[in-house]
Amino acid sequence: MLIACWSPKGGSGTTVVSAGLALVLASTGPTLLADLAGDVPAALGRAEPDGPGLADWLAAGTAVPDAALARLAVEVGPHLRVLPRGGTDADGAEAAESARASALAAALAADRRSVVADCGRAAAGPGLALAAGASVSLLVLRPCYLALRRAQRAPIRPSGVILIAEPGRSLTRRDVEDVLDVPVRAEVPYDAAVARAVDAGLLATRVPRNLERSLRRAA
Repeated sequence: MLIACWSPKGGSGTTVVSAGLALVLASTGPTLLADLAGDVPAALGRAEPDGPGLADWLAAGTAVPDAALARLAVEVGPHLRVLPRGGTDADGAEAAESARASALAAALAADRRSVVADCGRAAAGPGLALAAGASVSLLVLRPCYLALRRAQRAPIRPSGVILIAEPGRSLTRRDVEDVLDVPVRAEVPYDAAVARAVDAGLLATRVPRNLERSLRRAA
């Protein structure tokens, strides 16, 4: 099963949600976390892996088989492996090889493990292809007018929404569901403990309780 996490704009918390969801799934079985945005190792408190990654696989075209993806994954914790982004410009690769991103989505969807993809701001390129081809497409959204407006105009329709519930916002869960006509599958309350865990490099070993409890509803 491929679960794609994406957002219509940057700064929505997509990477932390993707990493948290992958950690929740890894607690019950083998899980793969595909990093198209490039920030997953840092969010998990891990060094950037050496060698090629997803962007390089995309750039290589059909000369490199789907099976090579397995060799790119690195272990970051019990039952959890990460497919790093790598050093090549993934968006540039997609512009040159449009079918390759769809092949990536198909290969990850066929994986027997649970697969979570951090697609980042999926406006175009491989992130958009994965968000469109995923078994479950989760829009990560802060309840602000600008994000909701961009989500309305997104070229794909999500399966559901992961709502980052910030204090003091006027828009509610019901507003988001009414405007987008898709269910909010989980509400993640704003919690300074999450930022502290990321800053300290502890997210992979100590998932904050509020984040874990919220994301189990979306897993």
